[in-house]
Amino acid sequence: MVELLKNKEEIIIIDNLCNSSKDVLNKIEKITGKKCKFYEADIRDENALEKIFGENNISSVIHFAGLKAVGESVEKPLEYYDNNIIGTITLLETMKKHNCKKMVFSSSATVYGNPGKPKYNEDMGRGIASSPYGATKAIIEEMLENLYVSDNEWKISILRYFNPIGAHESGIIGENPNGIPNNLMPYIQKVATGELPQLKIFGGDYDTKDGTCIRDYIHVVDLALRTY
Repeated sequence: MVELLKNKEEIIIIDNLCNSSKDVLNKIEKITGKKCKFYEADIRDENALEKIFGENNISSVIHFAGLKAVGESVEKPLEYYDNNIIGTITLLETMKKHNCKKMVFSSSATVYGNPGKPKYNEDMGRGIASSPYGATKAIIEEMLENLYVSDNEWKISILRYFNPIGAHESGIIGENPNGIPNNLMPYIQKVATGELPQLKIFGGDYDTKDGTCIRDYIHVVDLALRTY
């Protein structure tokens, strides 16, 4: 949002606040000096989306709405399919109705599955997802591809990035999930500040020199700039 506002874009934020806080709106304003229009709504709520699109001239959508914890998705698969897939269908139907046909979709590197190769590249196809979370991303990707085939007025970009980390250079905003974080960096931060007792490390049999896992990361600001 900060990078978009810096480029003089008008932003509307839709969030059901299931894993976030409205405080970030004040922090964005503090950094940029600009206010964002905000709607507390769920993208599965057709009436809410109709109201939002009806009240605003929306030209494009950056779709980051979705549940994203791999482990939780194994425990609660139906919640993930309902939230991520049904929510996206409702959003796309509303966009189509209001002739808004530009979307950037936040997918995930989990759609590659486990191809057995040491490196991933953009030419690789989708594999077999290892979790319901990854499956929802793969299904949505295919749905977006089918949508474009049916109507090539749609302009759709799909991001398959690994592990976004970091915060704005001001330190005012950054990843701060509710409860116990599912990502490494906010977990480390909460351990460092004493909010959590210890950092647990899992795995010692990976095909690496010391047996530990190697992960790729991208800074959130770099990701934002690529999205824009």
